[in-house]
Amino acid sequence: MNGNNRFQAVQKHLAAARGDIPADLVIHGADVINVFTGELESRDIAVCGERVVGLGDYRGLREVDARGMIAAPGFIEGHIHIESTLLAPAELARAVVPRGTTAMVADPHEITNVMGSDGVEFMLDATRNLPVDVHFLLPSCVPATDMETAGGSFGVEEMLGFKGRPRVLGLAEVMNFPGVVNGLDSLLEKLALFEDSIRDGHAPLLSGRALNAYLFAGPRSDHECTTLEEAREKLARGMFIMIREGTQARNLDALLSLVTAETSRRMMLVTDDRHPGELLSCGHLDHSLRRAIRRGLNPATAIQMVTLNAAEYFGFADRGAIAPGYRADIVLLENLEEVIVNTVFFKGNMVAREGLLELEVSRSSECLLENTVRIAAISEDSFRIPAGGETARVIRVVPGQLLTETVPLRVLRSKGEVRADPGNDVIKLAVVERHHRTGRVGLGLVTGLGLRRGALASSVAHDSHNIVIAGVHDEAMVYAVREIERMGGGMAVALESGVTASLPLPLAGLMSLESAEAVVKSQQTLTKAVRELGCALGNPFMALSFLALPVIPELKLTDRGLVDVNEFRIVPLFI
Repeated sequence: MNGNNRFQAVQKHLAAARGDIPADLVIHGADVINVFTGELESRDIAVCGERVVGLGDYRGLREVDARGMIAAPGFIEGHIHIESTLLAPAELARAVVPRGTTAMVADPHEITNVMGSDGVEFMLDATRNLPVDVHFLLPSCVPATDMETAGGSFGVEEMLGFKGRPRVLGLAEVMNFPGVVNGLDSLLEKLALFEDSIRDGHAPLLSGRALNAYLFAGPRSDHECTTLEEAREKLARGMFIMIREGTQARNLDALLSLVTAETSRRMMLVTDDRHPGELLSCGHLDHSLRRAIRRGLNPATAIQMVTLNAAEYFGFADRGAIAPGYRADIVLLENLEEVIVNTVFFKGNMVAREGLLELEVSRSSECLLENTVRIAAISEDSFRIPAGGETARVIRVVPGQLLTETVPLRVLRSKGEVRADPGNDVIKLAVVERHHRTGRVGLGLVTGLGLRRGALASSVAHDSHNIVIAGVHDEAMVYAVREIERMGGGMAVALESGVTASLPLPLAGLMSLESAEAVVKSQQTLTKAVRELGCALGNPFMALSFLALPVIPELKLTDRGLVDVNEFRIVPLFI
């Protein structure tokens, strides 16, 4: 657009703001949430093109009657992994936009661990023309550690190819916090590359002088707080606190009391990982808002945490509020306390109404991401654990958390091998390398899953996304892994006699080609099959996927072995 045309457009907007000409769109009669003052204002909202031009009394070429409704800025998701929803980007948009989400900041490190730079490129392409703005932070730790095998790598050289591109905001969660604290050159180089940009943090349980060192290196946010004391210390040291309420990690109840008049502007609500069942039944950020408001948080403050706070942290100067010059991303709520979303406007256009998307979303060429599961031959011998002692380091699942605990337990042994001991809730855990056909299998034990028989397996195994399997019987473990190989990625439940349920995830072994509803139906079948094995966890596959994540304390398993995350080293199974 040349200078004359640009100023002609500005003149039109100014004329509409003054009321000299009708606005393109006027939303009449809503109570507008003013995120700057916390007040409700009964005002018309005038929109020209993509922008709000004024609040007051206006007439428009199109007019929407919003009497009795609350107008809020579009919700901004500050930390999400699209891949972890199990949905392709277009399908995720169909699920979250009707819930009021108009912008997301995503970290594509799941797909990047599988495919390297090609995964980032795919995500940028697949989110280009959606009715929700998707911005990205570049993965900081691919592979996350040197104690696992990833499919791709993503270092400074690869980052330079993406830095400065539209919708790339900075550096994603720096998960190798011990490496940062101890001054690992490769991490300091990445942090220095983005010293003029967003640098997200990830430092579970980090405290004291180690936290000081981590912050000195540059990260400025954290979504891993699980206790009030942890969040309070990080907030006091200058971090933005992202209160996470996802499918597996639910921290809102523990942290909400930290939100006060003095602290609220340094805090956000995020989901991180949320599965499609909850997206469809409970919602997205609207669900987090409901829970926060029901627990006593001022509704205006809660709205501020998913709008203005996120916009200012990420540098969205034109979003996060309903005010002149701001983009017309607007959500009409039927009820503020229950956060019931009626209508969603994106860039001044109505894109969703009464829970449904009002337009079709295009999908990019997703077939490029298939055929990413490449494993060596697997047999029952692959899962046999030689008895190297009487007492083993056993991973204990902590319900509702990504954290695990280390439990020393006496193991069941027979004929020189460790056996699963379902009577005492100790079963086998394995991670099969699936990117390079190395044949590498990490072996361990886990308690807290409750399996009495059979096995479950998944190619969604954070962060390197090898195949993680938990099982009572070696035969069932083999069946489950072979089913995932057959599907090109996914989740499977098996008995000694064969597979009983499965969910294909052929897009990089992480995402489905199906609708959210179809994925939920398959998940329900999987969950029923797992229940029949004895597991009572609310989301067993998500719990399973994080047992392979060696950057969240305390004890995890990778294809290279058992990882003591606190010491950041591989340790033997037997004590």
